[in-house]
Amino acid sequence: MRPIVIGAGRGSRLGPETAEIPKALVPVMGRPMLEWILEALGAAGFGRRDVIYICGYKADVVQSRYPEFTFVHNHDWERNNILASLLCAREHLPGGFVSTYADIVYRGSAVKKAVASTHDKVLVCDTDWRRRYVDRSQHPESDAEKMRAEGERIVELSRRIASEKASGEFIGVTKFTPDGAREIVAGFDEARAKWAGKTWREGRTFEKAYLIDLFQEMLEAGSAFHRVDTHGGYMEIDTREDLASADKWWRESPSE
Repeated sequence: MRPIVIGAGRGSRLGPETAEIPKALVPVMGRPMLEWILEALGAAGFGRRDVIYICGYKADVVQSRYPEFTFVHNHDWERNNILASLLCAREHLPGGFVSTYADIVYRGSAVKKAVASTHDKVLVCDTDWRRRYVDRSQHPESDAEKMRAEGERIVELSRRIASEKASGEFIGVTKFTPDGAREIVAGFDEARAKWAGKTWREGRTFEKAYLIDLFQEMLEAGSAFHRVDTHGGYMEIDTREDLASADKWWRESPSE
């Protein structure tokens, strides 16, 4: 099992911060977001040489700074989205994997819980997610990748879930065993065969789909997904407003 960092996009909502570097290298609280991610992955036993990095925008910058990574190129990053980006690394998926968005900061305990779970398809859920949206004007709660769950079992994933009915927010960190990984690849191929070039879920084309679009499709077909929780030990850095709030959010988050 290896960790996969999905970092092909630019992060245009950060404006000039990403003019010369990709989003993952934007400093948050004194160091690049990617360094926070590597620290969290390290808490679960993953070293830098284990990392598979999916690159696109300014790929040469990441490659020069982190030559120890295994790089996969998403050459079509300007026209696709995070689901297609992950599947660029499909040759690395069969052994099982942990995947993470590249524009987030989170506690290593969340990764440790996911890896330790006995379930095949595990998503990390932030149960204290709403506190970060109180003063967040550029990224409202309606944009959150929310989930509903019954105990550990996830029953729905959608931005359209009403906030008061959500069990929490999917933070963008997953764990899939080899069996789980095979399900993901098969689910992607089945969806692509039906929906390539067409509008798929929540008004998005298949090419512009998010991870939760595929996961929800699989849930509706009877596939089992489970959650592990962090209770506020996560934040997304999507806008310059988020950058300005990061230090406060982190200071107010739990240590575990």
